[in-house]
Amino acid sequence: MSSPDPQVRAARNHTTPAGGRRPVVAVTGAATGVGALLTERLAASEEIKQVVAVDERRGECDAAEWHILDVRDPAIAEKLRGADVVVHLALDLDLGSDAAARTAYNVRGTQTVLTAAAAAGVHRVVLCTSAMVYGALPDNELPLSEDAELRATAEATGVGDLLEIERLARRAPRAHPGLNVTVVRPAILVGGTDTALTRYFESPRLLVVAGSRPVWQFCHVEDLCSALEYAVLEKVEGELAVGCDGWLEQEEVEELSGIRRMELPSAVALGAAARLHRIGLTPSPAGDLAYTMYPWVVSGCRLHDAGWRARWTNEEVLAELLAEVTGRHTVAGRRLGRKDATAAGAAGATVALLGAAAVVRRARKARRR
Repeated sequence: MSSPDPQVRAARNHTTPAGGRRPVVAVTGAATGVGALLTERLAASEEIKQVVAVDERRGECDAAEWHILDVRDPAIAEKLRGADVVVHLALDLDLGSDAAARTAYNVRGTQTVLTAAAAAGVHRVVLCTSAMVYGALPDNELPLSEDAELRATAEATGVGDLLEIERLARRAPRAHPGLNVTVVRPAILVGGTDTALTRYFESPRLLVVAGSRPVWQFCHVEDLCSALEYAVLEKVEGELAVGCDGWLEQEEVEELSGIRRMELPSAVALGAAARLHRIGLTPSPAGDLAYTMYPWVVSGCRLHDAGWRARWTNEEVLAELLAEVTGRHTVAGRRLGRKDATAAGAAGATVALLGAAAVVRRARKARRR
């Protein structure tokens, strides 16, 4: 995607926030991923007075003022003093992380940042979770509004943490009067990301569970950063869903990707996924499969009403995702080496999935002898 037209950028940069003053913005998790991109974006904006970057190591943005510390350290309150807005992006959603340690970091980190922000006199905190908190269910409206009930369960990777962060966000204004909290919920995030949902497209075949109706909506990291900037500048507030306009049906995804499907009965797919995860062969619990089975597309009405528009389409983001995963080979969420990938490609995802399940059964029988 090309950069915004210079005249458009200039017009945006000379639009002041509702309060008429340029804010000082602190970003946690500023050294990598979305945090690094947002830090660079805000530091280059004439609408922002200063960017304070917080992370456990220094990032590459020289224009920011860096503080090196863990977001769970209460000393962060002193580093946030003088900031008007805090964007909290220091989250661990790595598939390889220990689940208990990941939850401890994500929840304690968010609690500490909210408390520290209130103590430092910060006006607004922007949190980033995921549209996954709405849950992937067969009776979901298409698309979901921001006010739709959060019906997700903790069965998918990291979703339990995100639901707890959502609860903390709702409670924070009551616990800390004067502190405003905005929550941004992106669709499937693409652009240097590695999740169970991006790994779905690394498989030799696209697994489709019989009787389900998959639909796909993506969010490019550049669009997420522009939505976060809208929240920082108070152009929009509350719970915000962000993603490309519309969605792609499974058949469209298969046609665009050139990857054929493998269809499995629900009991077989879910049962095998649960067994493989339970013994540690795959990083993805069976709950991740729901997000490839049922819709969880969001409308993004609040951002649209504020004048925000996604610059990327679902088709363009899918093309970028496919380019990123070229050469990677995954079955049931597990990355394979070249030798294994060749066998999986010849056999197909179904055989690989069921074959792995058979290995599990043989191992159990051997242990009982």
